Amino acid sequence: MSISRILIIAGIVLIVLGLLWPMLQKAGLGRLPGDIAIERDNFRFYFPITTSIIISLILTLLFWLFRK
Repeated sequence: MSISRILIIAGIVLIVLGLLWPMLQKAGLGRLPGDIAIERDNFRFYFPITTSIIISLILTLLFWLFRK
């Protein structure tokens, strides 16, 4: 598989995720247990560890299925 094809597929996946993000947030994705969220007066830090792992597993499964 060429690098240009990989970049095109990655771009399409990112666009689709960007369009679906509001619906994913309503479903609870983005505020799962294990996600780090620190909010102070003038500071907000958010690191979605659990959400990243779930998205990674789903994408890995999809790429594995499409590869076969």
